[in-house]
Formats: sequence, structure tokens, C-alpha cells
Amino acid sequence: MTAPRWPRRREWPLVVAAVVALLLLVVVAALVPVDPTTPDLLHRFAPSSWAHPLGTDQLGRDLAARILAGARLSVGFTLVALALCAVLGTTAGLAAGYVGGSPANMLQSVVDVLVSIPTIVFGLILAAAWQPGLPALLTAVLIAGWTPFSRLAYQLAVNEAGAGYIDSALALGAGTWWILSRHIPRNTARPLLAHACLRFANTMLTLAGLSFLGLGAQPPTPEWGAMLVDGRNYLYLAPRLALAPMTAIVTITVLVTILGRTLERRWAVDTTIP
Repeated sequence: MTAPRWPRRREWPLVVAAVVALLLLVVVAALVPVDPTTPDLLHRFAPSSWAHPLGTDQLGRDLAARILAGARLSVGFTLVALALCAVLGTTAGLAAGYVGGSPANMLQSVVDVLVSIPTIVFGLILAAAWQPGLPALLTAVLIAGWTPFSRLAYQLAVNEAGAGYIDSALALGAGTWWILSRHIPRNTARPLLAHACLRFANTMLTLAGLSFLGLGAQPPTPEWGAMLVDGRNYLYLAPRLALAPMTAIVTITVLVTILGRTLERRWAVDTTIP
């Protein structure tokens, strides 16, 4: 059996374009000319205009500037959290799946326990132990977020452990580390990459949900989940305060999810977690 190669060069444009687009959004957010945190009480709930395309909020802050600035946390923080979860979960899953035995049983037990506990519980515990903020938010997401990658990587490694190319590598003197770092990743790159795109939406919604409960970024820092909390109090007076961050969250998550499904179909891979 011949080991599949990494995704071909012609197969990367969608992934590269998506990552570049998200990073550009974060960069543009950092260049917002209007201060998104300075209140202007004389212009509270101002309607849309050339100066304020989306109007202002309850404190007179430019809503469009806050949406763009919020991308630095909502998108940038999601990318960081997702990357850390993917690296941690994939490394643990591939190693346990290939080695088997006690490490595999231990990993499965830990994953089963963590999966049974909602992420919100970890967020509440960490917020009580430390204080609400980004460190507690990231830790809560990492504790629970690595498990889906671990379970998928474990199953992929188990499937590949008895493949012909692994036997050939062993016959040629390749060690466990060499196989885990070179051969197994080549077989699992496609489904894991597609799975990462599909997990983006879940990670962003988890971060937004924890921020919605006050466990994430604290005022006046703009963040889409926290902005949604503020906007819900003015649904009848100024519904755009809630609709704008909600639209931003839905748009980004839907686009990245479509990318993940597209990669699944194009690469003919199965990212279903067993």
C-alpha cells in the first residue's frame, strides 16, 4: 500500500485564501482609525451616517469600529485557540493510536471524562479560581477543545498502524518517532485539516458564548460575544447593536464551515468522530 502524500499544491488555494482572509480581517481591525472604546455621550444611538456607517451604541461609540476591532479577539483568538487545540489533540491522538496499550487506554479515559463535562463548567470554575478574562477563557477552551482532534487522530492512527507502508518503514529500520513525525501525518493531514475548518465555528461560538456570560473580554474591550450581551438590552430601541455582532459571528462561521465541507468533498475524506 502506498502512503498518500500531503495535499497537492493545487489543492491548497482554498485553505490559503481562507487563512489569508481571516488574517487580513484581523490586520484591518488593528488599523481602525476610530477609537472603539472612547464614549461620546452627546451622540448616543446616532443613526447610520458617513461618519458612523452603522451608527453608534448606547455610549456613543462607533459601532462599525467596534465590530472591526472585535475581530481581533473574536477571529484572532479563535484561530489561536483552534491551533493550540489541534496541535495538542492531534499529537496525543496520533501517538496513542499508533503505540496502543496503556497510553491509548489512558487517553481514551481522559477524553471520555472531559467530553462529559460542558465547556461552560470549565469556564465558570476557572473564572471563580482566577478572574473573568482572556486567560481563563483560553484555558477553558483548551481543556475541552483538544478532545475532538484527539479522538479523530486516534482513530486515524489506529487505521494506519497496520498499513503496508508502515510495515515497509519498520523493515527499513524506521523508529516510532520517525513514523509518527513523517509517515502517519502524511496520511492524516487531509481529514484533520478539514476537521479543523469544521471546528472553527464551534470554537468561535464557544468563545462567544463564554463572553456572553461575562467570562471573556471585559468592558470596554470590544468582542462580538460581549457586544451581543450589551445589545440585547436595546433590541427595541436600537436592534443593530445586537444584529451587527450576531451577523459578524454567523457570517464568519458559515463561510469557514462551507470551506470545511468543500475540503471534505474534494479530498473525499471522512471527518466524523467515532
